[in-house]
Amino acid sequence: MRTGHVFLLLCILGVVLFSSAAANNGNGPEDCCFKFFPRRVNKRHIRTYYMTDDRCPKSAAIMVTVRQRKHICVDPSLSWVQGIMKSLDEKDF
Repeated sequence: MRTGHVFLLLCILGVVLFSSAAANNGNGPEDCCFKFFPRRVNKRHIRTYYMTDDRCPKSAAIMVTVRQRKHICVDPSLSWVQGIMKSLDEKDF
């Protein structure tokens, strides 16, 4: 009879831990990049950009295209990416 109580207690503990872990996943960043687009993107095709959340494993800029509003992950340390970001920032003023 005692092992039945221990088993029930372990099951309840497992459910509590699992639900706690599942709830924590809902608080993560919405957009993260795991791969960067391998080619250069023409500035004329970019409508806007935004940076990924600090909680993402890689820092990235996400470029949004003009026509289809696709989101393209690019490396923000590249000079051509910095040029596009600077141009878009100046355009917003």
